[in-house]
Amino acid sequence: MEELIAKRYIKAIKKSSSDIATMENISVVFSTLAEAFNDAKFNQIVTSPSVSKEDKASILLDAVKSANSDAVENLIKLLVENNRISIIPAIAEVMRKDLADSTKTYEGLIYSDSEMDAKVIEDLSSGLSKRFDSKISLSFVKSDFNGIKVNVDDLGVEINFSKDRINSQIIEHIVKAI
Repeated sequence: MEELIAKRYIKAIKKSSSDIATMENISVVFSTLAEAFNDAKFNQIVTSPSVSKEDKASILLDAVKSANSDAVENLIKLLVENNRISIIPAIAEVMRKDLADSTKTYEGLIYSDSEMDAKVIEDLSSGLSKRFDSKISLSFVKSDFNGIKVNVDDLGVEINFSKDRINSQIIEHIVKAI
């Protein structure tokens, strides 16, 4: 539900400032604000009914003052006025996805139980970039997955090569051949 509301606000921002650089700056501001929601004290203050709307607006506007953006300040004021401060993390996430789609720049993760060379990660990134006609950057995450798993959420891509599955297919193939 929050995502749908966030999309409406982002659509309005895009109409007022369709420049990609401006949208990137706004995205950074909202990402930073979204991180603040991970702090329990901050979250308690901005969601508390005993704190006035003016105080909430003042806190949030002080946090985004360095952006020097009327669009950001007006959006913050509108969110406070409509009691929708809690959707700021959703706005940040939707804006990040929208920017990724606009610039065709995506981030993904590689999961494996064994270490991977930087050259292999770079080759995987360039191969996927060519395949999807986008710029894809991959990061390695050590996990207990027995094989290699590549996940690019924003594109809906998941590729995995499981050592266990490959071994069972080889055995199955040998049994069929006999």
